[in-house]
Amino acid sequence: MINIKYFARLSEALNVKSEEVEFSEQINTVESLIQSLVGRGEPWISEFSTENKILVAVNQELSNRQAMLKQGDEVAFFPPVTGG
Repeated sequence: MINIKYFARLSEALNVKSEEVEFSEQINTVESLIQSLVGRGEPWISEFSTENKILVAVNQELSNRQAMLKQGDEVAFFPPVTGG
């Protein structure tokens, strides 16, 4: 399994804070995981579109969409944080 966590406005828009998905040969990178989620339709398509800057962390380390995944990984998605 891959444990997914969603934060801030992303969790609100998707109406989910966390979930688990089955790890497979088809879902072995962050990009393939995102494509699987986008396959659910709206609002997933809009939230993960390239216009929305979504940050990703794998096992609590900032990563990119090319990062490889393995069984038991934790993937967190969150919008960029701004502050003042």
